[in-house]
Amino acid sequence: MKYLLVQEDEDGVEQLWARCAGVEGLFADPVPPPREVLTLRGCRPDGLLSEVLAEPDASLRGLGDVCVEVWDDEKPVQWWTLVDAVVVAHQPHSADPARYDIVLGAGVRNEETFFEPPAAPRFELFAGTTVAAARAGQCSSVDGLFKPRADPAPVPMELIGCEPSEPLLAALRRPRRSERDWAYLLVLDRQGAVMASRTVGLAITGARPSVLGGTLVDITLTDGGDDRPSPAARPIWAEWYQGPPAESNLWAPYDSQGRAAWLDLTTRAWRVPAPQPDHSGGDYHLDGRFVTDVPGLHCAIAEALLGPGRYFGREWNAFKDCLGGGFGVAPPFTLTWHDSEIARRALADVVEGPEDGLSYFEDIVRLLERCGVTVVLR
Repeated sequence: MKYLLVQEDEDGVEQLWARCAGVEGLFADPVPPPREVLTLRGCRPDGLLSEVLAEPDASLRGLGDVCVEVWDDEKPVQWWTLVDAVVVAHQPHSADPARYDIVLGAGVRNEETFFEPPAAPRFELFAGTTVAAARAGQCSSVDGLFKPRADPAPVPMELIGCEPSEPLLAALRRPRRSERDWAYLLVLDRQGAVMASRTVGLAITGARPSVLGGTLVDITLTDGGDDRPSPAARPIWAEWYQGPPAESNLWAPYDSQGRAAWLDLTTRAWRVPAPQPDHSGGDYHLDGRFVTDVPGLHCAIAEALLGPGRYFGREWNAFKDCLGGGFGVAPPFTLTWHDSEIARRALADVVEGPEDGLSYFEDIVRLLERCGVTVVLR
């Protein structure tokens, strides 16, 4: 059995629903949102967007994913992703010829909404993913952004060769559907340790004798969840299936997407077993030879502080939380960053906070020093 289906009760205790031999549909790319036409008004392009507009055939160039942050006077309050954005047309802005109105074709996905849009919002643009995005400019408004959108249809998941326990047997005897019925699919490595956890819906649309025979059953879950790993992550999961990594830099051969998938597996690894009390003081050495993107930076820092396969944040805010304690190492300590110039050059155009304009590399170094870490750049 390679998978466990569990549900937490009101006290947070995991209740076993089934042990399963296989899963079809664990790996799936997100269903792309429908294409829409949006207009960036009064845009001051920067980075990739500026480069694309400077080309004679800008309408033929794609921007990839564009992150739109909606700011009030002090902070971002909403995050949107324009998926696979393409420049359709552009022209000088009527009130300021130095700015542009840029028409984009893209899918639209709302990532996070804490507040209603402010009365006079500012829109910051970033090209890339939420894990690693480079500044792409700002604009005064985005036509077509704020409107109702239907949720995408759920994608089913098949659980193969299940050995059901009483909660699942009860659900099969009395089928019921509830949007609040969610469970966790725990993925086990070959030693039986939990290597990953994914949220799935418990609405069952089909149950039948298993193709594996015996008393096992195969069931269909209506909603396999929206945080499934990409099919591109299969080789990384296969590597972790052999057990937690015991060598450094095993993440290095992968591209940015693969390194992000590697980081995703470390988030479960730090909890099992429970982390030891924080250790302060001492000298740590960061191998910077392969730090060419944001996920690589966080893989390397975690390995420097805690060892292979460990978690110490996957982006700026999470890294800041880890420096506050509770993850095995806490300041003060000394971090010697070898080959630091590789990261400095690779992340020169990746900006986390548009207000100070520091590169991601500079921002991480400043954060470390502000938290009491002595950073030695080599």
